[in-house]
Amino acid sequence: MNPLAAHYSRFRVAERLLLTGHSHQAWPDVAEQGLLDAFADAASFVDTKWDAAFAKADELRAAVRILLDDPGGEIALGASTHDLVLRLLSAVDLRARPRIVTTDGEFHTLRRQLARLAEEGVELVRVPAFPADTLATRLAAEVDGRTSAVFVSRVLFETARIVPDLGLLAAACRAGGTELVVDAYHALGVVETPIHALGLAGAWVLGGGYKYLQLGEGNCFLRLPAHAAALRPVITGWYAEFGALADERRPDRVAYAAGGDRFAGATYDVTSHYRASRVLRFFAGQGLTAPELRRISLHQNGLLAERFDALTLPDALVTRDRDTPREEFAGFLSLRSPHAGALQRALAERGVHTDSRGEHLRFGPAPYLSDEQLDEAMARLGEVARQ
Repeated sequence: MNPLAAHYSRFRVAERLLLTGHSHQAWPDVAEQGLLDAFADAASFVDTKWDAAFAKADELRAAVRILLDDPGGEIALGASTHDLVLRLLSAVDLRARPRIVTTDGEFHTLRRQLARLAEEGVELVRVPAFPADTLATRLAAEVDGRTSAVFVSRVLFETARIVPDLGLLAAACRAGGTELVVDAYHALGVVETPIHALGLAGAWVLGGGYKYLQLGEGNCFLRLPAHAAALRPVITGWYAEFGALADERRPDRVAYAAGGDRFAGATYDVTSHYRASRVLRFFAGQGLTAPELRRISLHQNGLLAERFDALTLPDALVTRDRDTPREEFAGFLSLRSPHAGALQRALAERGVHTDSRGEHLRFGPAPYLSDEQLDEAMARLGEVARQ
């Protein structure tokens, strides 16, 4: 058993083959104490619990700054990335610049919302996500004076491919006065994402803790670039005026707080941040830093790829990208098969939990799994594939 698994007894990670770590990782046992802490503070302080709750929120912001290597970054928090995307879109002048550029490989949060905006007259340009090596360059070529924003992932959610050269795209957006929004959800916790070193200081960075960070629901964030201080989101909650100076409030103009709170919503369920606080402290105590998580991820996914290749299954049945080095992938092994859904269901019947997206069968390990568990999961794939 992986020694780390002892801290995840409630999720029984040592007893189950949970290869859905790219979608929802198990929570360490300390997460339960976070839920109890939230109840205890509510019971003790009643409506004055908010000082304690806001302190938990600040812990999450601090952790995001470390993950992004952005010590002075302004961080807005939200229950979901969709909440944050809506507030951001409402701050962009789509009347003056009615064009949005994105890819055909974005997660459903963006895919669906942007498609619906297109139905209402927003010009939407979808650039093919494949090949990833040239994606940033092809997106940059689409930026013009009518483009309000570009949305792109740091890691593509179907294939785990890291998108290179985002700094080049950021420069093109900066020159054109276009907002760049980078979805880092599938990067944080498995791929180091130092935004300044990547040339993304002027970008918005979107993410959350539901997947690799083990924070559970309700822990999403939007990192704001410096020029965000000039924007006034139309979709805005009353928490966004906390800290706004009294003399800024005029009957004819809505005031906004400074920093990340400018994009705040309203009253929320604080238990998510209490849970996050406990998990973040656990990660720190276990030495699960961004470089260490990357090391573990590369080892586990490299092992899965080796074991898959050893099965020598026909490529027409199921295959993988063998041309791209594993270092250019993020937190899961994506296999391609016309029978991805059927293979996923057959694996589930044999106790191997994976998932599929279209023709992609995804195996997502996690730091608490052992090499033996990964071996067993891939051996069972060989069994079901041959059947």
